[in-house]
Amino acid sequence: MQNNLTKEKILAALSQVDDPELHQDLVSLNMIRDVEIDGGDVAFTVVLTTPACPLKGQIERDVRAAVSAVPGVGEIKLAWDSSVPNDGRSRGLLSVPIRNVIAVASGKGGVGKSTVAVNMAVSLAKTGARVGLLDADIYGPNVPTMMGLTELPPPVNEKMSPAEAYGVKVISIGFLVKPTQALIWRGPMLHSAIRQFASDVNWGELDYLIIDLPPGTGDAPLSVAQSLPLSGGVIVTLPQQVSLDDARRGLEMFRQLDVPIFGVVENMSYLELPDGSRMDVFGQGGGERLAEEAGVPFIGSIPMDPAVRTGGDSGVPVVIAAPDSPVARALEAVAADVAAKVSVAAIQKSGMIPIELVG
Repeated sequence: MQNNLTKEKILAALSQVDDPELHQDLVSLNMIRDVEIDGGDVAFTVVLTTPACPLKGQIERDVRAAVSAVPGVGEIKLAWDSSVPNDGRSRGLLSVPIRNVIAVASGKGGVGKSTVAVNMAVSLAKTGARVGLLDADIYGPNVPTMMGLTELPPPVNEKMSPAEAYGVKVISIGFLVKPTQALIWRGPMLHSAIRQFASDVNWGELDYLIIDLPPGTGDAPLSVAQSLPLSGGVIVTLPQQVSLDDARRGLEMFRQLDVPIFGVVENMSYLELPDGSRMDVFGQGGGERLAEEAGVPFIGSIPMDPAVRTGGDSGVPVVIAAPDSPVARALEAVAADVAAKVSVAAIQKSGMIPIELVG
């Protein structure tokens, strides 16, 4: 008996499947490519807006269910690809396109902001994304140590070449000064250094550039926002009240600079004890309350784990050193959540989906 399967029937079925983040069907979003039919077998590619898509499993279930319901379908061969959208912002200092720039900030030091930035960058690179990490903490550059890097490769065409580890390209003032040297710089020198990190580095084409901002609301965040327009920012806080007060200032800094806020991450949320109970070392739920009061998303909680400190000191981030640990899974979930929000914001800005469709 002749099989009447056609590409049109498959696309019609897939047009009933919505992207869970974008709330529009996969066909309209041009996320379905290379549909092929061989007898009753159907093959096609789903092109995600980020390789770190946190809802990939849901999309696969919905896609397979929709295609299976088409009469005559046998085996379904599903392939995956990704195309990270560009946020559309003009970055004239850069000679090559960097699609999205994400700043990680905190109102105060010691909350694990660099840990979040480093592990977010490495998590995204693990998925296959092209990632850069700019250490803008001029006064306390910890990123090289945390990434296990000590020096930059030779420059190319009179531009600095970033160091690379775990698939992430890294630049930091820490590569250019002695470890014990104190940088006693006023605003103009700091601004010049940050502009150089944007314009005089061979970044290559990147899907994401993660910027580890220094704590506080001073010259460095302002210089970054002026030199390198940001797709958005992430605020890192501890659950305790003192940290929340400072984090709120960092959040309001982003607002005053017209930087979209992707959300709040609560670090060191709890310590899991050997008996399975949890100890709230720094309080409980503060990050979630801050997000609710500020009207921004709460991205997630990251537990305390000595492996984080060990990984940072040894230059092996915990998402590499202990990928199956609860803290690594939490950090990877944060990275995936932020990547999804970046894609939604970029596609929304492009006009491909109306603002009212974005949940």
